[in-house]
Amino acid sequence: MKKFIYTIAVLLLSMTFNSCGEDWLMVQSHDKIYIDDYYTTPERIKEALVAAYDPLQWYDYGLGTYAPVPMIYEVMADDFYPGGSNNKDMEIWHLMFNYESISTNTPSTVWTGSYSGINRSNCVAKYMPDVVGIDDETKELYLAEAAVLRSWYYTQIWKLWGNIPYYEENLDFPYICPQSTADEVYEKLVASLETVIDSNVLPMRRTSEIGRMTQAAAMMLYADIVMYQKSDKEHMQKALDYMEKIIDSPEYSLVSSEDLAQMWEPAGEWSSESIFEINYTDVGAARSWSGPLVSGGTALPQILGARNLVGSSKYMNTDCYGFFPMTESSAEAFEEGDIRKAVTIYRPDSEGASYEARYQDTGNFIAKYCPRADGNALRIGGDPQLNFNNNIRLYRYAETLLNAAELIAVHGCSGKGSADNYLNEVRTRAGLGNVSANLETILHERHVELMGEGKRYWDLVRFGKASTVLTSANDKGGYRTNSWTENKKYLPIPQSEIDAAQGTLTQNNY
Repeated sequence: MKKFIYTIAVLLLSMTFNSCGEDWLMVQSHDKIYIDDYYTTPERIKEALVAAYDPLQWYDYGLGTYAPVPMIYEVMADDFYPGGSNNKDMEIWHLMFNYESISTNTPSTVWTGSYSGINRSNCVAKYMPDVVGIDDETKELYLAEAAVLRSWYYTQIWKLWGNIPYYEENLDFPYICPQSTADEVYEKLVASLETVIDSNVLPMRRTSEIGRMTQAAAMMLYADIVMYQKSDKEHMQKALDYMEKIIDSPEYSLVSSEDLAQMWEPAGEWSSESIFEINYTDVGAARSWSGPLVSGGTALPQILGARNLVGSSKYMNTDCYGFFPMTESSAEAFEEGDIRKAVTIYRPDSEGASYEARYQDTGNFIAKYCPRADGNALRIGGDPQLNFNNNIRLYRYAETLLNAAELIAVHGCSGKGSADNYLNEVRTRAGLGNVSANLETILHERHVELMGEGKRYWDLVRFGKASTVLTSANDKGGYRTNSWTENKKYLPIPQSEIDAAQGTLTQNNY
């Protein structure tokens, strides 16, 4: 029996939790539209595509707990503590920080939200054959966007859990999919992205409806996946080719040194340096504690801002939660004269401001996402804590340059440009002198340039440095009592998923 649609809102919610083909409502109707008969026009298939973007906004808060990108990844590295009121406040993050996650307390929101996005992305391809009147160019564009979105969602769970179910067509009852190994998932992601990128369907940059997938975003995701896998030299060369296509494009460039701080303000969103962001807005924001899966702002500044900040000229005086304080070593990572330090780290005492110190407080906060004084002009309809006007930056042109430098200097790929030049372009913008590109200089540059953007942990793991850097001895605060080991690479799969899989999922050895 076909699904029944009451409204578009109900349709989109149902797509979050159900397969496209699930028989979830056993009724017939003479005056409503069935889902299989709904996506038959260009306008309606675009609704399905828009729905596939929706879960990008859910990670900070949306499916019962907080799992904010990028901090959910940063907390496993060495620049941030979990913070909060004590080590039981958002215990999930404290467990991740100390490498002692358990299957009943692991970031299941990332798993659920990502598979919701995968589901919705697959629905675009499922219903496309039934669309009447859509031109071939628009059809291929929508399918390409959905495929890249699906790969992005898969990448989040692939990195965290490795051995996961992978499917490109939504499942039928009983919704069981064989578990793929991490290497098998990698091969499928690479193949899917290469098909899209090499078709050249996506624009290199958007000039309207900014926030939709682009060729550059797909190329950055491809490089992200291939460089994390590390062992695949053939695809690394292709990743470099893609990076140099972005570099050769007139569409992207570093913002100036003078505009570096501005890049993290609302006015700096989608700058010449921005390749992909998750869009949030406080204008007309409707996200609420009772209904977070709607359009609006982000909870990230509320989560990590200084609590009861008083006397700041730039940041909001509010009851923020004080999670993710920056470690002592984060500030020490910057070289003398690096202008990025002030852009990255905010110290209230630097402007004579005061705040309520919370657990693991160091006085350092991530300036890139602190709540701006003008960053939450909530209108009617939502809760202010969930509706800050801060886009989440996923990929920037600075990372493109650093990717290219690494692929040439560290992995031996053959490029048109120079690894030294790519690396030093980023350093020059930061007010620093030139260095030679090698593993250590590139890792350092990625550390300070991309601090707080969710890259550090994955860099340490793929470079084989996690076991020596992420140790109890290196934590000056003394909060990390365990050290990272190779079996900590993949988190425990959520126990609820193990139970639902009816014996088809094998738990990770964490």
